[in-house]
This record gives sequence, C-alpha cells and structure tokens, in this order.
Amino acid sequence: MAALAFALVAAAGVLPARADDLPLVAVTAIVEHPALDAARDGVKAALKEAGFEDGKNIRFVYESAQGNPATAVQIARKFVGDEPAVIVPIATPSAQAVASATKDIPVVFIAVSDPVGAGLIESLGKPGGNITGVSDFSPIGDQIALIREITPAAKTLGVIYNPGEANSVSLVEAFRGIAEDRGYKVVESTANTSAAVQQAARALVGKADAIYVPTDNTVISALESAVKVAQEAQIPLYTADTDSVARGAVAAIGFNYFDVGKEAGAMVVDVLGGQNPSKIPAVVAKGTNLVINPGAAAKYGVTIPEAVVAKATTVVK
Repeated sequence: MAALAFALVAAAGVLPARADDLPLVAVTAIVEHPALDAARDGVKAALKEAGFEDGKNIRFVYESAQGNPATAVQIARKFVGDEPAVIVPIATPSAQAVASATKDIPVVFIAVSDPVGAGLIESLGKPGGNITGVSDFSPIGDQIALIREITPAAKTLGVIYNPGEANSVSLVEAFRGIAEDRGYKVVESTANTSAAVQQAARALVGKADAIYVPTDNTVISALESAVKVAQEAQIPLYTADTDSVARGAVAAIGFNYFDVGKEAGAMVVDVLGGQNPSKIPAVVAKGTNLVINPGAAAKYGVTIPEAVVAKATTVVK
C-alpha cells in the first residue's frame, strides 16, 4: 500500500523535491566573531522574509575558515564544486578566495571594506563580472571625532591590525590620513595572527594615548587579549566594530552587522530570482550606531561624557 501511495503521489507530480535538488546558498566567513556571525544571521533572516527557508526551498550551508586564509581557499574550491546558486563570502579574505575560485557562479560579498581595492569589482555602481555585495567601509571621521570627545587629552593614537588583510590596509591608510589632518600622531602595531594580538597591544604601551582597532578580523577575533593589555596600561581602547564594545572597548561608531547581512541577503534574493550580479550595484552599508560601554571605560580610568551617553544608540550595561 505504501509503495502504491508513493507511486500515485509521484504520478500526480507533487512529490517533494529532494534536499539535493534545492538551490544551494553557500556562505563562508574568514573567522567566527560576533560581527561576522551577525552578518551571516542577517542573510538567513532576509532569505526567510522573502520566503526562502533551509530544507524547504533552498539549502543553506555555512563554513568558517577559522582565521586561516589557506582554509578559506579550500572552502571556496569546495563550494565551487558543489555548484551552488550563489556563494556569500563574509570578509575580504574569504571574498578574495571565492573570487579566485570562480568567474561564473554568482557571488554576493559582505563586510568587505574596499571591494575595488581588493580586486573584487570594477566599481560600486557597475561591479561587472559575477560579483556584487555590501561594503562596510568604516565612518572613520566620526570614529576619530568620538575618540576626541571621550579622551580629549589623547595626542597619539595606536592602531592594531593585520597587514595581510587588504581591507585593514585600506582602513589604516584612511585612518592615518584623517587622524594626522586633525593633529594626531599615529603609531601602528601589526599582528599577522590572532595569537600575535596581545604582543601587538603591548608594543603600544608607552607610545599611544588611545588604541584604535579597525574592522580587522584577525584582531577582532582576539580582542580580549588586546583589551587586557590596554586596561592594565590604562590606555583607552576603541573599536570600529560595534558588536565588540561589549567585549571591553570604550565605544564604537559603526554598522549593525545583522542589518548589513540583511542588506546583502536582499541581493541574494535577487540573484535567486534570476538577476545577474553584474547588474546589481554594490553598496556601502546603510546607517551607523553609536555603542558605548561605561563600565569598560571606567576600567581604563575614563568617564564617558553625558553628551555622548545621551546620543548613544546602545549603552552596554
């Protein structure tokens, strides 16, 4: 009887699709940390809002490179072999790995600060090729203004970053230019791996009056080690990543990465609907949030002014 019922359902053309037959949305990130995780979740939320659910009418898979660029390349090649409907790389190293692995499969990147400089697209308005996405180039001028408002006595700003991340090189170059124009001295300290972040922070002790961490995936993934050094040395630490403020930074002005993921997710929906990525303009993420952490600030010997508290989007308790 069961076999007969199965045959009748199949003959009626209502046999449910096998999971392997569903369009594949393949998502990868260079590393797992709160901002990139939020971006991934934002993509999934945008897909669900548009009626796409894992196991129902799409397959949604995610893999992290655990901070290893070589692993990012392996994941990219594996995804290409899986023949997905679209690949969604999160952060510059993963996006570059995917871009090198395919010139045909649609790609929607997230959290790439300088997609033109990284060689992913020709321009924001006309990306060309098979790639589009959402840039998270930081509002650096606003971030420097925030540092001045909270710690007006600071004269030298230390920056910790990984010079192997193309996005970080672009961000630090822009940060240096704006900071020096505003009268600051900038001191750089580099960390090529997450294990090197603590030593990079120590190298700024006695040199910097405040520390700035850009949206550098290597440093953000090991932020607590930099926070520990900075608090012990009483050097206020700021980040460009709002999701990292709760982890011990004084404050940040930046993007809500869940919302950034949703912006990119809307592009993924367009691609699933048949649009060519080359016809979808790449964009810089919309909107910024001010997140402050008065408790963390106190551990650096800093009091956040009431004027800053009053305009904060989020106050970490």
